[in-house]
Amino acid sequence: MAEEYSPKIISFLCNWCSYAGADLCGVSRYQYPPNIRIVRVMCSTRISPHMILRLMREGADGVLIGGCHLGDCHYISGNYYTEKRFALMQKMFELSGLEPERIKLEWISASEGEKFSRIVKEFVEKISALGPSPVSENAEIAKKLEAAENASRSFRLKTLVSKEYNLLTKGNVYGEVADEEKIKGIIDAASDDEFERALIVALTTGNSLSVKDLSKMLDIPTDRVLEHIVSLRQNNMVAMEHPEEGNFTPIYHAIIIGGA
Repeated sequence: MAEEYSPKIISFLCNWCSYAGADLCGVSRYQYPPNIRIVRVMCSTRISPHMILRLMREGADGVLIGGCHLGDCHYISGNYYTEKRFALMQKMFELSGLEPERIKLEWISASEGEKFSRIVKEFVEKISALGPSPVSENAEIAKKLEAAENASRSFRLKTLVSKEYNLLTKGNVYGEVADEEKIKGIIDAASDDEFERALIVALTTGNSLSVKDLSKMLDIPTDRVLEHIVSLRQNNMVAMEHPEEGNFTPIYHAIIIGGA
């Protein structure tokens, strides 16, 4: 008889609200599945997108993040930043081919022990229905997830996401408040760019590929691939190999820092 599937779920809980809510849940003897492994953090905003993506690469089936209710953060606005980072996490999951439902963000106060129990039960049921993470069995998703992790570390994306909340509430240095849809569009476009560039680096690590090869593998136009190649070469992330005699198609490989 096959062993019954039991999902592996990591849960990050803020010290002041969600972790206290989990503690109350235990004291009050509310029941919930033992699938989650709790990590206490001082604030939910301490959770960066690349940390969640790395956990999925390492074999987690799902991640649950718990924070204070909006407006009740111990650090005033920390969970507003969490909300913006969570949107980027979902975007990177979609680009990688993973179900965005494998991550969940919930606001749970110190007095909501029963809610904590219910949220965990619902999330475990959701992940159980989705089944095991495909990362270990699907090389394409694993490669895309690696690219997503590296993309989420990029200075460009980290800066955009960290500035988003202030731009929407306080405005820029001229006091101009940004349009939410416009900011979202900018971040979405930057996410696509950084993901595709990180994927090009991942695909050309140990491999030499042409623009045409990369266009087919990424399913994007050759001119877009070439734009990425130009940017990556300017940042010393990929190099062009000299074509062999009689072959006029340039090929590119990733530059490995510290490598030959």
